[in-house]
Amino acid sequence: MSIERHIVAMGGGGFLMDDPVLDRFALDLVDAPRPKVCLLPTAASAVPVVVTRFLRAFPASSFEPSYLDLFDRTVEDVTAFLGEQDMVYVGGGNTANMLAIWRIHGVDRALRAAWEAGVVMAGMSAGANCWFEASTTDSFLAGRSDPLSDGLGFLPGSFCPHADGEAERRPRFHELVGSQALPAGIACDDFAAVHAVGTEVVETVSSRAGAGAYRVVAENGTASESPMPTRLLP
Repeated sequence: MSIERHIVAMGGGGFLMDDPVLDRFALDLVDAPRPKVCLLPTAASAVPVVVTRFLRAFPASSFEPSYLDLFDRTVEDVTAFLGEQDMVYVGGGNTANMLAIWRIHGVDRALRAAWEAGVVMAGMSAGANCWFEASTTDSFLAGRSDPLSDGLGFLPGSFCPHADGEAERRPRFHELVGSQALPAGIACDDFAAVHAVGTEVVETVSSRAGAGAYRVVAENGTASESPMPTRLLP
């Protein structure tokens, strides 16, 4: 029997944006009465704040919550630790810094092993960018979207978070895809997420009416965008 591999990539939402609906969608992919959920807060500049909010959203009464601290690291075998989880949840922040730190600690390899073993992967913003080959990011200068081409590559193509939440994001993504600075990809609104099974996006879901995702491809030096069918979650 083949193992199903799930990724839920949120343009914005989840517990960091007071949005439990998208979190519930990701958790519904887990088959466990008291899911083990591990937060990777590496991208955040204020890790204690993110961890506190995570523990409120995933209380020990219903979950087995944990988080992986890579600054004061206490976990020796990261691959074994992540492989024991039911879901790994990656928070938002600085995508470029996060990927660099992960690679120093071998988290990139550990995540791939966990994903291939069936651990559900989820995240928002930087925590969505990371799963793709490439993305747009404000990692290098706040308020400016730059191309980033060294994602984990679990999913093909590129990703743009906050497509409707930050005015500059969507037109900049169009520019980068149109010029082929980034490969074709997906722009995703706040409060929307794409769900991938294996390496294929099978569904777009949202927790708010009007939020969705859009496929963006290059055509004759410009970008062409088409909306993806989106299911509004209850």
